[in-house]
Amino acid sequence: MGKSINKKKLPIGIEAFDEICSEGFYYVDKTGLIRDFLDAWGKVNLFTRPRRFGKSLNMSMFKSFFEIGCNKALFDGLEIAKETELCNTYMGRYPVISITLKGINGADYPTARSLMCSVIGNEALRFYELLINSDQLNEIEKKQYKQLIKVDTNSTESFIMPDSVLMGSLKILSTLLQKHYGERVIVLIDEYDVPLAKANEQNYYEKMIILMRNMLEQVLKTNDSLYFAILTGCLRVSKESIFTGLNNTNIFSIIDEDCDSYFGFTDNEVRKLLEYYELSDKYDVMKAWYNGYRFGDSDVYCPWDVVSYVNKLRKKRTLPPQDYWSNTSGNDIVRYFIEKVDKGLAKSEIEALVAGEIVTKDIHMDLTYDHIYDSIDNIWSVLFTTGYLTQRGNLDGKCYQLAIPNMEIRNIFTEQIMTMFKENTKRDGEKLQEFCDALEAGKAVEVERLFDEYLKRTISIRDTFVRKPTKENFYHGIMLGILGFKTDWYVKSNREAGNGFGDIIIKIEDKGIGIIIELKYAEDAKLSAECESAMKQIENTGYATELKDTGFYKILKYGIACYKKKCKVVFEEE
Repeated sequence: MGKSINKKKLPIGIEAFDEICSEGFYYVDKTGLIRDFLDAWGKVNLFTRPRRFGKSLNMSMFKSFFEIGCNKALFDGLEIAKETELCNTYMGRYPVISITLKGINGADYPTARSLMCSVIGNEALRFYELLINSDQLNEIEKKQYKQLIKVDTNSTESFIMPDSVLMGSLKILSTLLQKHYGERVIVLIDEYDVPLAKANEQNYYEKMIILMRNMLEQVLKTNDSLYFAILTGCLRVSKESIFTGLNNTNIFSIIDEDCDSYFGFTDNEVRKLLEYYELSDKYDVMKAWYNGYRFGDSDVYCPWDVVSYVNKLRKKRTLPPQDYWSNTSGNDIVRYFIEKVDKGLAKSEIEALVAGEIVTKDIHMDLTYDHIYDSIDNIWSVLFTTGYLTQRGNLDGKCYQLAIPNMEIRNIFTEQIMTMFKENTKRDGEKLQEFCDALEAGKAVEVERLFDEYLKRTISIRDTFVRKPTKENFYHGIMLGILGFKTDWYVKSNREAGNGFGDIIIKIEDKGIGIIIELKYAEDAKLSAECESAMKQIENTGYATELKDTGFYKILKYGIACYKKKCKVVFEEE
């Protein structure tokens, strides 16, 4: 590992193409996207991908390539540099307006609108010296430009444009840039749909729709100064809500094959990255945890996860896979999905997904944020477009075979399932008390009956593709969720302590009772054999002796074996 100290740094959290290339960070070459895009582009182009799949970096790459005055040396040695004629025709030729709307997340409309003014104003300010001193612009046009920027930099007040200016701001800026340069303008809008998502959450959706519709229509539809535009987003918001009248939108979605491998890392790219950092032995775990997404005709990994995990592995080679997805995004849609069980969503469908199986559903690619929770069909579609589910085949038109892509996303589902189980269980105090009383009294038949009931009521996490110890975690979690009801019991989970044992130790101090529970998963439904194995494991740990030595005179030992939604309990007292 000592050699890796001299390796290139990984671009954690860096989305600027010029910074990555000029500062010597490791870069997975996606410049072929420029070539493939120019083979298939339209006047207005929309790339839809889940978050954290490299949309912002690719937009920065477009800006660095097309913009007048660009540093052409950044592309030396990269894929696009092989396209000599294309580079001579397009590189460094166009004025570029480039904004990202990912930060438009106001708690109310005035705040969101103010943030929008700042984003557009700051981009306009980038051309200050150019346009203020331009011989191509008259005084009226320069005054028009000044409406887009905060001229008084000493003022602490927020910069707010009038509605008429804000809605026409991008068109105004593109018109002025074309007049100055004599070239039509390329407009790049990254994460265009974030303001809509936030507005829907905070109940000012209609106001934001009006603002976005007018702003985009002016710059994208009635704009002679536009050469072409590229937008990125998570959802392909239906044109009835925002792209009214834009019949020329060219869509590159997760189901389209054009440019399909440029958002996310391909298997070959991941192998090369691991080889470079001398981590090739981590390939299998990387594939299981972060691969599995199907965009168009390409299988890809989540790049944010891969880069983040490799960066950590360089410092600690034994580090197990981590959940990086949840750290960058809330998982509310998964929770809402799971809560819809028995309300149009079959429990068996979630169980099949978590087990690594396929569920077939009609997918609606055109959605509006204010209606994504209106039906189960819409929620399936949102889970697909946001990356929580991926396709394993297209049967006919809108009908897709859906699956959870990998272990990381599967864990998000299982954690939400367990959270919901614990919350629901807390509301069933009488049944919980009945279970705990039976456990304390050594009534194994009652413990088996009641635990069996809980397994039938909850969403089963019946893995078909993970190791047996991982399967046991689900049942272990269910038991801990039940035992959490007894606030006066001391409950210790050795599985959570990570010491290799799966025992649960319970101390009932005021009664001198100690309880030891070992849970096993019974492959092929061999419940009796696993119960016997569980009891032997309890003996081998020596916990009974330890409890007796610390003053617990009554020791209850339970071996519990589970298979899908069935269990068997054996019991001994000493």
